[in-house]
Amino acid sequence: MSFTPPPAFTTRPTLEGTFGMAASTHATATAVAQSVLERGGNAFDAVVAGGFVLHVVEPHLNGPGGDLVGIFQRGDADAGAPTVLMGQGPAPAGASIPHLRGEGLDLVPGAGGLAAAVPGAVDAWLLLLRDHGTWEVGDVLAYAIGYARDGHPLLAAVSATIERVSGLFRDAWPSSAELWMPEGVVPAAGDLVRNPAYATVLEGLVAAGSAAPDRRGRIDAARREWKTGLVAQAASAFLATPHRHSSGTDHAGVITPADFAGFDAGYEPAVSARFRGHTVAKAGPWTQGPALLEALRILDGFDDDALDPATAHGAHTIVEALKLALADRDAYFGDDGDDGLVAALLSEDYIASRRRQIGDRASHEWRPGTLPGRHPFRPPLRTDTGETAAVAGAGEPTVARSGQTRGDTCHIDVVDRWGNIVAVTPSGGWLQSSPTVPELGFCLGTRLQMTWLDEQSPSALRPGRRPRTTLTPTLVLRDGAAVMACGTPGGDQQEQWQLPMLARMLAGGYSAQQAIDAPTLHTTALIDSFWPRTWTPAGVIAEDRLEDDVLAGLAERGHDVTRSGPWALGRLSGVGIDRSRGVLWAAANPRGMQGYAAGR
Repeated sequence: MSFTPPPAFTTRPTLEGTFGMAASTHATATAVAQSVLERGGNAFDAVVAGGFVLHVVEPHLNGPGGDLVGIFQRGDADAGAPTVLMGQGPAPAGASIPHLRGEGLDLVPGAGGLAAAVPGAVDAWLLLLRDHGTWEVGDVLAYAIGYARDGHPLLAAVSATIERVSGLFRDAWPSSAELWMPEGVVPAAGDLVRNPAYATVLEGLVAAGSAAPDRRGRIDAARREWKTGLVAQAASAFLATPHRHSSGTDHAGVITPADFAGFDAGYEPAVSARFRGHTVAKAGPWTQGPALLEALRILDGFDDDALDPATAHGAHTIVEALKLALADRDAYFGDDGDDGLVAALLSEDYIASRRRQIGDRASHEWRPGTLPGRHPFRPPLRTDTGETAAVAGAGEPTVARSGQTRGDTCHIDVVDRWGNIVAVTPSGGWLQSSPTVPELGFCLGTRLQMTWLDEQSPSALRPGRRPRTTLTPTLVLRDGAAVMACGTPGGDQQEQWQLPMLARMLAGGYSAQQAIDAPTLHTTALIDSFWPRTWTPAGVIAEDRLEDDVLAGLAERGHDVTRSGPWALGRLSGVGIDRSRGVLWAAANPRGMQGYAAGR
């Protein structure tokens, strides 16, 4: 049996051309990336310029105080294997389990400076520019500086986010109120908003390198300024004052200038798995990336009809495979190094054993597998009672249990005429994470909420260790050469929304835009990576554009189905190379009416 045929019409075309393509979660970032390509920059120049613009135009989804994960392959003769861009900072030296326990906490808070990891995004962007780009740092940052200083029209989603946390800002975070609610009023959608403090920060990075003799030296000087200058000093001093956290209690942050100075972004080899004749590449188990690989390997052993999300059988099989893979994520993943973990997860015997666990009925259990020589961590299975879900500013508000999409993260992809291709998912430091540092115009993120205050966990809070992040862009290769880069915001849903897209494209023959437009679903039967770390057994949230018989079939199989709006789930985008035709392509998500692709 084949896949459900793709729709005859899509919300927009899959763009095709030969010069260069960009796609992202915000039209302005896409336009900036394409502008860089038009002016002779390569994909790395373009993605960095667009990435800094995302700090300005999607501040409810990411910020310079946050983090990122990227994956790329160069297009030249030395392309080599896919490379991961590591922009996830670790826990500060003072962030320990005894310290937080001593503060009366049993979870790392979802909002407030105590949950701040060392910011990694800016250093990672600059590292990528230095090593693989061609432009000067001042030229790349000029776009973001312009929008921050001169203004940009505010998204409706940003206005709604500020409104949701306005009480917190007024009552407990006055520096955030001053920036985001001038004169005490929430700005309306379309209002021209400015962030002169952040513009000054970026100008300071450019100025720091003005005396260096070469481009590499100028970028390295900007990196040093970020880690040792105004940002490190101001953020550390400001968060040292106790302030309100999502726990409802006040705590001082523990991050210091030494923590900033001690972090360097870097590169790592990707991990990969085969699926339907392609190689899918991801970051390692300090992200959730290997969970997607495990789910794809489980599904690769089924016929195509079991991979079609538009059927009850396919949707059930996909959801059950994801539940198994995500249980392994929470039992085994963390910043302890791979140490053979990914190889064990993807071994034929282990995958076959997991595949046999998928039955005709929805599992209501949390079921990590048993890996030889390893003991699975069993986190507390906290059922969501709704009592903590509405705490202002807490966690990463991705998709509520009602299925309504909210702000969370952003994403950008670029491919150029030289065959360079890159996908980056930046996040953290969204405006509701912690109080705005007045001199900087941004706040620090709260990625440490993804750690446990339990030494037995592979993702336990430990000074100097990275939290196991949800950020997880994807690169797809054929015969060793990249053919697609993609990703999505969505916290715990990132892999879940990418999997149906990949299944539809690599097994079902869908075009990228057809796969992005197609109705999707995800499970909530996982340990939520964000405060308050809940678990909803057998829960499935599905777009109600899926046929009634599909949703009824899921319910008959024992899934607890919640219907979302018709266009509520997923914010996927991607770019690629059709090597058989010598054509580049790009596609972007219509949901939320803000994601766009551009190119020629």
